[in-house]
Amino acid sequence: MPGGSRPASRPRAAERRPAQGRAAQPRPAQPSGSVDEGKIAEVIGPVVTDAGMDLESVRVTAAGRRRLLRVVVDSDHGVSLDDAAAISRQLSAALDEATVMGEFPYTLEVSSPGVDRPLTEPRHWRRAVGRLVKVAVTDTGATSGRIVSADQEGVTLDIGGARRHFPYAVLGAGAIQVEFGHPQSELGATGDGH
Repeated sequence: MPGGSRPASRPRAAERRPAQGRAAQPRPAQPSGSVDEGKIAEVIGPVVTDAGMDLESVRVTAAGRRRLLRVVVDSDHGVSLDDAAAISRQLSAALDEATVMGEFPYTLEVSSPGVDRPLTEPRHWRRAVGRLVKVAVTDTGATSGRIVSADQEGVTLDIGGARRHFPYAVLGAGAIQVEFGHPQSELGATGDGH
């Protein structure tokens, strides 16, 4: 760097941040520091699929000079700590070969979805069978019920002892209701709701 430009570059970088109005999300002033979450998903998606999992989300946030890459994966059998560690190693290798993270160092965090994840895909509903859910239904408003089954066409809910089938087209995003144990009578005859 030329000696005369160094003092001018620091104030300019400091002036840019307030002008962007992003005090809560500090980002470097250089455009080369930006990352595209869609491109990251393109790189890691096949790795996740090959591991028998689904890529639920990719989120990148700035953390000082580093980036925090949060990847959420899920599968029909859940995601154990061993599963998360194994896929994390595979994703790190794939990301090291690609340039999608830019020139800044990053920390990779792999996790499974929490109970607050909205149920929006058939696989979300299928994996929540046995759980109590609240969902908006077109023309009838919100309803609550226990998920009895879910397939590619829709969801069957137990609502007050009566089973009703709803196609996905009439359902909004489902929200799992947190329960601290639920009575066996609500689980049906087999008692194996979860």
